[in-house]
Amino acid sequence: MTIIIALTVLIILLIVFAIIFANQYKRVAPNQVLVISGRKKYTVQAPDGTKKQIGYRFRIGGGSFIKPFTEKAETMPLEVITVNIKTPEVLTGEGVPILAEATAQVRIDTNDYPLTLAIEQFLGRGTDGIKEVASNVLEGKMRAVIGTMTVEQIYKGRLEFAEKVFKSVEKDFADMGLVMVSFTLKDISDTQGYLDALSRPRIAAVKRDAAVAQAEADKEAAIEASRAKKEAEIARLKAEAEIAGAMWENETKKANSQVEVNKRKAHADMAYELERHMIAQELKKAEHLVKMIEKENAIKLEALEIERKQKELEANILKPADARKYQVQVEAEAESYKISKEAEGKAEAKKIESDVEAERIRKLGQAEAQAMLEKAKAYAHYNQNAIYQMLIDIMPELAKSISEPLSKVDKIVMIGSDGNLGTSKITGQVAQVLAQIPEVVESLTGIDLKKYLKEKLSSDKK
Repeated sequence: MTIIIALTVLIILLIVFAIIFANQYKRVAPNQVLVISGRKKYTVQAPDGTKKQIGYRFRIGGGSFIKPFTEKAETMPLEVITVNIKTPEVLTGEGVPILAEATAQVRIDTNDYPLTLAIEQFLGRGTDGIKEVASNVLEGKMRAVIGTMTVEQIYKGRLEFAEKVFKSVEKDFADMGLVMVSFTLKDISDTQGYLDALSRPRIAAVKRDAAVAQAEADKEAAIEASRAKKEAEIARLKAEAEIAGAMWENETKKANSQVEVNKRKAHADMAYELERHMIAQELKKAEHLVKMIEKENAIKLEALEIERKQKELEANILKPADARKYQVQVEAEAESYKISKEAEGKAEAKKIESDVEAERIRKLGQAEAQAMLEKAKAYAHYNQNAIYQMLIDIMPELAKSISEPLSKVDKIVMIGSDGNLGTSKITGQVAQVLAQIPEVVESLTGIDLKKYLKEKLSSDKK
């Protein structure tokens, strides 16, 4: 546990140290100087050999570690600064007031000693401070140089003027750690019209010389133009004569050439027609040959197509048909065998069934015959009353059989005009049918049921 705490504290201390180091390490661009001031003294040597102590160190570009609590870091620009100068009216050496405009490029000298001078005078003032000081110095030096020169000298000798200004500011700038990279006189002017008056004689002389030169040039041009026109006219006439002769000769040659051309054209036309007929014959022969070849190819293609269709017919129809025919034949034979066997089985079963049914009918017939025989024997012993009683006993069954069909009728429509209900009519008609039963029995058997019933009822009353 103690080791873990110690490691944690160590890591925290390392992180804090890294943060402090990162915050205290200062970097500057290549066009800047890092000035680090502190308690330690540094020695620098002037160009004349003298030495002085300074309480700061500097670094151009890059970076440096700043000691906490004991050192302070500041930056100062080293880029080229453009300074525009415009003087008020300044008297020249001849007493002519003029105004001058110039542009200078100034920067801090990066050598050690001049750089210390610039640091001591411009640190913290920035580019604007350097520009302001340089502008004031340059304006003053320009005024001084203008007072030593005439307007003509300044106007014509701008380079000389720039060199004088350059030399006059060199020492002052060196004392401040500055250096002037370039100086250019842009323009000079005046409010009295001196420069305008100074230029008028020259302008007039230039215009005069230009007019004379123009006249001389016009004269020479006119002479040359006349001479050229004469020579041109002579040349034109000569050229026209030569052209006429050339045209006559050309026409003659053209006529002779046309005759030759016509001859050759006639020969060419005849040769063309002859060649055209020959080519036409060759084309006809070629066309005939092509048609013959096309016909032969068509016949071959037709034969191949017939053969293909025959093979296709065999493959798609005949062979499947033969296979189907064989399949149907086999199936028919199998079905015939099946039907034959089923018929034999059915015939055998039918025969057995017929024998059983014949035996059943025979035995049933024997039983019925025996029953009839027994009935006949019984009937032989029946008297007339017994027969009548038997007929009377079967009459309810007979009546039931007669009326039973009416129970199966869904709907009966009775038509009549006597005012009776349909149900009464049906009942009456059924009664009429039942009343006719004794007559039917009498007509069939000769037995008079009505007479028997009357006699039977009469004897019962007695």
